[in-house]
Amino acid sequence: MDRAAIVHQNFLRRLAADDLPDGPQPDPSIKSAKLVELFRSQTLSRQLDRTSRVMQSKGKGFYTIGSSGHEGMAAVAEALRPTDMAFLHYRDAAFQIQRATQVPGQTPVWDMLLSFRTAKQDPISGGRHKVLGSRSLNIPPQTSTIASHLPKAIGAAYSLGLARRARPEHACLPDDAIIMCSFGDASSNHSTAQGAINTACWTSYQSVPLPLLFVCEDNGIGISVPTPRGWVAANYANRPGLKYFACNGLDMAQTLQVSQAAAAYVRRTRKPAFLHITTVRLYGHAGSDVEMTYRDKASIEASEANDPLLHSVRILRDSGVRKPSQCLEIYYELEKTCSRVAEEVMQLDGLSTADDVMASILPPARSCTPSNGPAPDARAAVFGNDIKQMAEPQPMNRLIGWALADLMLEHPEIIVAGEDVGRKGGVYGVTQKLQSRFGPDRVIDTLLDEQSILGLAIGMAHNGFVPVPEIQFLAYLHNAEDQLRGEAATLSFFSDGQYTNPMVLRIAGLGYQKGFGGHFHNDNSLAVLRDIPGLIIACPSNGADAAMMLRECVRLAREEQRVVVFVEPIALYPMRDLHEAGDGVWMQTYPAPDRRIELGEIAVAGDGTDLAIMSYANGYYLSTQAAKSLKEMGINVRVIDMRWLAPLPEQALLEATKECANILIVDECRRTGSQSEGLMALFHEAGRNRIARVTAEDCFIATGPAYAATLPSADSITAAATALVAS
Repeated sequence: MDRAAIVHQNFLRRLAADDLPDGPQPDPSIKSAKLVELFRSQTLSRQLDRTSRVMQSKGKGFYTIGSSGHEGMAAVAEALRPTDMAFLHYRDAAFQIQRATQVPGQTPVWDMLLSFRTAKQDPISGGRHKVLGSRSLNIPPQTSTIASHLPKAIGAAYSLGLARRARPEHACLPDDAIIMCSFGDASSNHSTAQGAINTACWTSYQSVPLPLLFVCEDNGIGISVPTPRGWVAANYANRPGLKYFACNGLDMAQTLQVSQAAAAYVRRTRKPAFLHITTVRLYGHAGSDVEMTYRDKASIEASEANDPLLHSVRILRDSGVRKPSQCLEIYYELEKTCSRVAEEVMQLDGLSTADDVMASILPPARSCTPSNGPAPDARAAVFGNDIKQMAEPQPMNRLIGWALADLMLEHPEIIVAGEDVGRKGGVYGVTQKLQSRFGPDRVIDTLLDEQSILGLAIGMAHNGFVPVPEIQFLAYLHNAEDQLRGEAATLSFFSDGQYTNPMVLRIAGLGYQKGFGGHFHNDNSLAVLRDIPGLIIACPSNGADAAMMLRECVRLAREEQRVVVFVEPIALYPMRDLHEAGDGVWMQTYPAPDRRIELGEIAVAGDGTDLAIMSYANGYYLSTQAAKSLKEMGINVRVIDMRWLAPLPEQALLEATKECANILIVDECRRTGSQSEGLMALFHEAGRNRIARVTAEDCFIATGPAYAATLPSADSITAAATALVAS
């Protein structure tokens, strides 16, 4: 007999014998009907766990990680409002079930069993995952087990204060809402959780509103690794800016009262709190987990003896609300309900085709209020003397800064955030004057934590803002790339397009900085971004393009709800000259605010048919230099600026090169994992066999005189081009 069956039999036996665990008398102020309601939610959660295992045994269900032992979360749900957005731990079925009692018309049994079946009719993921979540219950789906949802919970909480002062068009949370985020004791040790909670404390310490309730469900074990007794309390009870509450999660009455107090504190003070709930874990970690391999029998049986349903029956008995026999009737009633619905659900089909699965990778477009752009008087007031300079050629960093200002004037829901973006104006001056022009609410100097920066953006986007976060250097993204890969990019996919987190992430990246910082400030790999489904990667080569592409990126985020990465080539920020000192060729005037470059639109310079050189960013700059030398050699060249690296503008590239005898790909990223690999495949599959590539070496970038030794140069491009044409 497996442990689930043993827990079930123990429950039946102990109720029949009126053998219930000891505990304090419940507070008589709690209404009897509410106690019964909470017990029903807890029991339904348990029966759904049991049903999921039956479905799996019949090949009609799959992942069976469950909520048994964590049924006390029903009381936490009762303490909150359904308008309080909840980012849930994966053991929180009881929370979702109880919240369903607060919103008319809900069918939690159907909804959860459809999810277990991964049926097409699953109302949250459309059959893509067994996941908690509900649009009508304000519960975005969570797939993470390692606390990666904590940073975005902070962003959502932060957005509430901003929305009070300037409500965005697509805001969905009321001004008096709070945010709830739950996780396990083991997850509380993860660097993501540590960073997120530190961010919350850092923010609260400065008296910035952050109405966020952290809920740590402490069952004392992380899969097989025990949590040291007292560790969670020792770690979180005395954090600055964070109010600590604790309760016994086995006692639904106490949990309700403490949760109500914690929620009231957060709602009243607009400050974060930490609710520490002691629970037990029943059935092991997941369906395939065999606890006996790492826990002794006595400790397993001790947890099972503290079954929270037994404690709830004792509370109902001692309150004179229900006898154990009457509680057993509820248990059997809900068992029958789950079994009946499961029989119907098991007849339903899941997704079967790639197109079906992929249908929600791209989020749906949304209606936005039309805009004619910022008014001339508003621009004059913001830009001042900069207006006169817009008619003169300028380097890229300045043009990007002006584009950001125009976009912020036009769209008040845009928020810029990152390390040093405010007072300093960015390491390279891109965001200079933005904070003085728009204030600290819209240009936010964050703490030094990339996970928190991206989480801030994701969470703010949940409440209608269009964030433009900045990662200071590409190498620093790797500290936080899961916030893109595992959170931002997956949200539409796992919610069937019901939840989105549009943003434009600006990253200063790539190489060619002379003598500065080596690899840490010159990272020339975009491989971690290229394979994220649905992600857009934009990479301009000059200032005018950068301004117009940034406008398109914001449109894609605002109207099409896309997640966009805007890679700004650091070495080209200040670039003025192309062929010789003082020629000023690489500077441009500021394009009119209504001009943009559409997604997939490439640039072609020249009409030569001997050779097409294809590149982007610094590679395009160097290829333009090489093209001059090649023309002098009698080789007629056209140079193509890709601009958009994902999705690749395949048809445009094929069309732009169809008349060319040879194609040379110039990629400043490393040979392995670079865009050049996809481009080589594209042209080969199209039957273009006269192709070659010049790439960076598979090496990190050095500091000092060798800063460009591993990177393509104008000379190496010229040499590769002549060899290809001559072959």
